[in-house]
Amino acid sequence: MDGSLENDSSSGVGVIDKAALVMSALESGPATLAQLVSTTHLARPTAHRIAVALEFHRLVARDSQGRFILGPRLTELASAAGEDHLLSAAGPVLTALRDKTHESAQLYRRQGDVRICVANAERPIGLGATMSMQGGSAAQVLLAWEEPDRLHRGLVGARFTATMLSAVRRRGWAQSVGEREPGVASVSAPVRGPGGRVVAAMSISGPIERMGRQPGRAHGHVVMAAARRLSEVLSDTGAA
Repeated sequence: MDGSLENDSSSGVGVIDKAALVMSALESGPATLAQLVSTTHLARPTAHRIAVALEFHRLVARDSQGRFILGPRLTELASAAGEDHLLSAAGPVLTALRDKTHESAQLYRRQGDVRICVANAERPIGLGATMSMQGGSAAQVLLAWEEPDRLHRGLVGARFTATMLSAVRRRGWAQSVGEREPGVASVSAPVRGPGGRVVAAMSISGPIERMGRQPGRAHGHVVMAAARRLSEVLSDTGAA
């Protein structure tokens, strides 16, 4: 085993410990092979071999820049085990938000350079739909509270600016009017885990003709309230 594996974090099964190191390193976001080596202190060939093996089993994937990210199999396993408290708690909150605003409601998670719809009150875009992080109110929310270096990387090619994200943090919600898709408006607010970290974005979306050019003014407080309710549920269960 590599000397970087501390005794108190070793299971005694070297390959499992190394795989756990790689996956833990990816928990904070995408990483190149060089970054994995730096974070895990594994030898470069070892880190590469472990990451590629995990990718084969879909426990690790690649983003659009070829960096390693956590893979979709993890979400599938969590869902199958019934341990994803965020998703189980989101259903009633999304339904109530849809009924109150009369617009479809969604919950997004960030995965590398994309965001994934993991729950919704209806099925207009479909669960598992993958969208760019470069446009839309949910993308703004998922990026606005990131660490500065990741935030600035996320702004490259984005259809929103650092100033807009600053406003999102100040008021607590984001709005999008034709930013991701012509004719579509949306409003999003952050869902936070027990530690206060933003773990998802709760959104409503609909035609601009119905939601208007300033949808946040009409729906921002309602979406924020729904996101807070889900955050409180997560805090009570200790789940994120």
